Amino acid sequence: MNDRGWIGVDLDGTLAHYDGWRGVEHVGEPIGPMLFRVRKWLDDGRDVRIMTARVSGSDRAEADTAIRDWCRKHIGRELPVTCAKDYAMVELWDDRAVQVVPNVGTRVDGKP
Repeated sequence: MNDRGWIGVDLDGTLAHYDGWRGVEHVGEPIGPMLFRVRKWLDDGRDVRIMTARVSGSDRAEADTAIRDWCRKHIGRELPVTCAKDYAMVELWDDRAVQVVPNVGTRVDGKP
């Protein structure tokens, strides 16, 4: 059991190239620096999970299968796939996230 919590990694636009929706079974080519980072975390024994809205819809089973297949091909193993975070998640890597100061609500980067 990993007592350091899990790291969530967004799929489209963060771990895999995304240039528009092409269907649930299409996952883009890996984004090199992020793929390297995920492999390093896994080598270090970290719990890494794919965080994606793809598995929140009616075709979640097909999406889950496509993502697991992509992971086996590009990472060398399946990763858990989820659309839900919990209190054990310690980081989220996402191309759309804006970090805020906890319990304050202001952006970390100082923008309004």
